[in-house]
Amino acid sequence: MKLATFRAGGSERIGFLTDRGDRLVDLAAAAGGRDLGAFASMLSLIEGGERALDFARKIAAAEDWKEDCAYALDEVTFRAPIPVPPQIRDFSVFPTHVRQAPVGMQKLAAELQGRPIPDVSPADAVPQVYRERPIYYITNRFSVIGPNQTVQWPSYSTYRDFELEIAAVLWKGGKNIDVERATDHIFGYTLFNDFSARDVQLVEMQGMLGPAKGKSFDMGNAMGPYLVTRDEIDDLRGMRVAARVNGETLVSDDCSQMLHGFPEMVAYVSRDETLYPGEIFGSGTVGNGCGLEHFRFFEKGDVIEIECERIGVLRNVFG
Repeated sequence: MKLATFRAGGSERIGFLTDRGDRLVDLAAAAGGRDLGAFASMLSLIEGGERALDFARKIAAAEDWKEDCAYALDEVTFRAPIPVPPQIRDFSVFPTHVRQAPVGMQKLAAELQGRPIPDVSPADAVPQVYRERPIYYITNRFSVIGPNQTVQWPSYSTYRDFELEIAAVLWKGGKNIDVERATDHIFGYTLFNDFSARDVQLVEMQGMLGPAKGKSFDMGNAMGPYLVTRDEIDDLRGMRVAARVNGETLVSDDCSQMLHGFPEMVAYVSRDETLYPGEIFGSGTVGNGCGLEHFRFFEKGDVIEIECERIGVLRNVFG
């Protein structure tokens, strides 16, 4: 199923995209009060487990909902699938980005210091720690926005950038989860745009504690447009993804280079730590999927679109 959180008629709702792809059906309205609260929000649906998802699938398959339960896509305002998730962890598992991002940072440092831009090549190899374990940081779960919103850029930064990522949304909680059964803990996937204030990130990362205000600001994380259930995506690594700026394609690739898959991420993070339904696990930037890797930064009004063939297009505008 392709699920979405959206506003229509003055209320926030969750629903599914019809097979024709032209309407969203309000699950709670279509259930006629039989959902017992499971369709109150996307997080409620996820926490409802197999029973809630099976009920949603039955409603979608029956196609007998009343006409006033369905909304044309141009009648709704999309929100992030989970507007305030329980947690956001962002990983870095694409080797091309791991190798190329430091080059962009060296060039940016030179530019900010008024020095000539150096002719620097990426490292030949990925640092071993990235191969040994899925490296991640925790970011601001309250700063999530949805499709078509304008990102109000922080006043302390002038170097706007974005990052093309896929995100997994957890279904089941748990602790010390075996990698062999970790896939069962994933509800589905969405697109994730991790906006980055590169001039500030350059300074903050010197403290060795993460990007801090380089990534943590209001409206800094965009997700959507749909949350696609896991059964709809059988080959995550083979999925085509792309990023465009003002209609110009910056990258078009697949996810085959991932050093660690989402099951490995789930197993690793759950070591002696309890995970909860609805947590977001970002993949990190797909290779060449940000301006930094092209040493290119963006301006107010630039339109950013990131796309996955099975999920849709997440569009935002730099403010």
